Amino acid sequence: MTGTRRLALLATAAATAATALTATPAAAGGPYGQGPRHCAGTAPVTCHYDVPPGTYDVTVTLGADTAATTSVTAETRRTVLAATPTAAGERTTRSFTVDVRTPEGEPTGPDGTPGLDLVLTGADGAAPALAAIRVTPAPRARKLLLIGDSTVCDQPGAPYSGWGQQLPRFPGRGTAVANHADSGESTVSYLANPALFDRVRARIRPGDLVLVQLAHNDKQTDAATYRANLTALVDGVRAEGGRPVLVTPVVRRWFNPDGTLDNGTALLVNGLGVDHPAEVRALAARLGTPLVDLTALTKARVEQLGPEASKALYLTDEKRDNTHTSVRGATEYARLVADELAARGLLTRRAAP
Repeated sequence: MTGTRRLALLATAAATAATALTATPAAAGGPYGQGPRHCAGTAPVTCHYDVPPGTYDVTVTLGADTAATTSVTAETRRTVLAATPTAAGERTTRSFTVDVRTPEGEPTGPDGTPGLDLVLTGADGAAPALAAIRVTPAPRARKLLLIGDSTVCDQPGAPYSGWGQQLPRFPGRGTAVANHADSGESTVSYLANPALFDRVRARIRPGDLVLVQLAHNDKQTDAATYRANLTALVDGVRAEGGRPVLVTPVVRRWFNPDGTLDNGTALLVNGLGVDHPAEVRALAARLGTPLVDLTALTKARVEQLGPEASKALYLTDEKRDNTHTSVRGATEYARLVADELAARGLLTRRAAP
C-alpha cells in the first residue's frame, strides 16, 4: 500500500469516527465556535451527540473572558460535573464518563432521547463558560451499577432527586454510573421484572461494582423472603463476575419529640416488624459482601441537623414528603456513599473542583 493510499484511508477512518459522534450541530460559527459544534444555546447550553448505547468519556474545557461557574448534567438530570468556578481568562479541563442507554432514566420509564445529551448551566441562571468539548467512546470503562428504588433512581423531574442521580459527580474518569434503580420497586418486584435485574445482569462485566439498596417498598415482605431475595441478587451479580455491595436504606425524616428519629417508620422497620437495616447488615456479614451502612450515616446527618434544618434534605416544604430527597439531600447522601466506597478502595474519587 502506498503512503498516499494509507493516508487517504486514515483520513476516511477519522471522518467516519467523527460522524459517529455527530448530531444536528449548532450553526457553524455559533456562540462557542467550532469546538462544541454539537451544542446550542447560551443559558443553558445543550449538547447532543447521536451515539449508540455504551459508555463515553467527555472532556470539557471551561472558561471565558469573564468569571463564571459551570455545572454539567447528562441524560436524565444526572449530575456529572459539580459547579466548577473559573476566573476571568482562566481555562480548566474536566473529564467524566457517562453511561448511555435506553431507557436513559428509570428502567420502566420512557425511552428518552436517543444518544447522549448534556446540559451545561451557570450559577443563578447565568451563562456557563464552555470553551471546548470532546466526546469519545470508552468501551472499556468500568461500570458502577445501581439497583434500588425511588430514593436512588434518576428522578425525571424537579424538585426530586435520587442519590444515585447525584453519584456520577464523584467518580473520576473511567467509571460510569449506570443507575438501574426504579421507582416503587421491592426486592420481590425487582427480581420478577425482566426489565430490571435481568437487564442489570446482562450489563455486568468482571470487576464491575453493583450497589443494592432495596427496602422502602418491602412493606409486607417477611424476613426470610427479604433475606432470600437479597441473597439472590448478590448471587446473580457474582455469577456474572460483578462485585456486589449491600447498602442499607436512607432514613425517612420522621422525628420523635426528643429530636431523635423514630425507631419504626424512620429507620425502616416494616409492617411485619422486619428491621430492614439490621437484616442487610447481618446478611452482608454472612455473605462476605462490602456494606455501606447508609441508614446509620443518614440518621446521624438528619439528627445532627434537627427537625427544622433537615427539611432541606427532603421535600418536606415542597411536597410534604419526608421520604424522597431534594437535590441537596441526594447530593449529601451520594457523597456519603462515595466516601464509603473510596474508604474501602472500591472507588477512585474525583478531585474537588
